[in-house]
Amino acid sequence: MNKLTLWGIIITVAMLLFTYISVSGSEGGLHGDIINQLGVAGAVALVIITVYVVIGYVRQMQEKTADGQLADEQWDGIGEYLNEVPTGWAIMFLGTMIWGMWYFVAGYPVNSYSSIGEYNKDVAVENAKYEAQYGSITGDRLVEMGESVFLAECKVCHGLTADGIDGKAANLNHRIAAKSVKYTILHGSNNALLGMEMPMPDRNGLFNANSNALITDAQIDAVATYVANGLTGTGDGADVFAGTCASCHGPDGAGIEFVAPDLRAFTPKLVVNVLNHGKKAAIGTMPSFATKLNSKQKEAVGAYITSLSK
Repeated sequence: MNKLTLWGIIITVAMLLFTYISVSGSEGGLHGDIINQLGVAGAVALVIITVYVVIGYVRQMQEKTADGQLADEQWDGIGEYLNEVPTGWAIMFLGTMIWGMWYFVAGYPVNSYSSIGEYNKDVAVENAKYEAQYGSITGDRLVEMGESVFLAECKVCHGLTADGIDGKAANLNHRIAAKSVKYTILHGSNNALLGMEMPMPDRNGLFNANSNALITDAQIDAVATYVANGLTGTGDGADVFAGTCASCHGPDGAGIEFVAPDLRAFTPKLVVNVLNHGKKAAIGTMPSFATKLNSKQKEAVGAYITSLSK
């Protein structure tokens, strides 16, 4: 055994010993889940392969001289030998590819620990307990629960009294503001307010039957004020609504199932859909609470917000 090989063995043993000490001192150690075991196996393989390759290159520099056929291409007088890929490199490459495919297809997704998976399991268990304890709550108790959830999750943006904190978020004591109506008419809507993808077109797709033309700026302002005022009164706003909006939202603004939402007041279903899908409007974008709240909590928030405008 020559000196180079001996040094290689010594370095390999030292690095493996250091790896063993490091892993043994960590939580789980060598007897932890498959992620720890794969990590240790990878470290061992990396140490052995690295030392082997370094020894090979050093020995080649010490003992061998370049020979063989040069390639036709040269770069600034520097040529390249037409050498075949080293067998060791080819084996390591193919082995890495096979291991990678196994790891990503079966090793990690199916058999290993996942913090996200553990979290989802814990959430499912807690939601089941929550549903069993509170699932039958209705009426005033549901509204009280919704107020508690609102104060815990929604007051940061909408305020303690749901007034929107001076326009920083929607005022939930009122169904809809004029600027929100105008924004939706100008830009359209695809916020899944019906619980599904049912987009409302922007102004370029809104035809006023009374004037036989696309809706104008003046008509947009008029109908926005009309809707924001609870669809009360007469005049241009009422005429524009009847000629443009009533076909989808109904003559009284109560909405049509699977077509358009109620414009007169909040409904629990409408609130739940906003919580599930989020909403982009005049003030900004409200994020989705689909995974942050369970179904009963969303139902309760819907009941509470609906009660505010009664």
